[in-house]
Amino acid sequence: MIWLTILAMALIVFASRYLFLAPGLPIRLNHQAQRFLSYASPAVLTAIWAPIVFVPEQSGLNLSWSNPYLIGALVSALIAWKTKNVLLTAVIGMAVFGGVSILM
Repeated sequence: MIWLTILAMALIVFASRYLFLAPGLPIRLNHQAQRFLSYASPAVLTAIWAPIVFVPEQSGLNLSWSNPYLIGALVSALIAWKTKNVLLTAVIGMAVFGGVSILM
């Protein structure tokens, strides 16, 4: 039953991706649908990173300087804003997080 569920989920995901990404299919979204979908990625990513940064130990909101996740996120945001380089932002953000975690 588990393999059947996994296979069914894989088929559903593949079909939903293939319909929008295959260049030969005549499905086109209107401008409002494209604009609506453009907000999906930032919303999903924010829902993933915000609890990790602000509630790192599942013990409540932690906005102190002893939170290495918060310091790493602030440094990453600053670097991303100034350089607009994803790789540099990720590498320096992880380095800052690792350094702060070791020091604390």
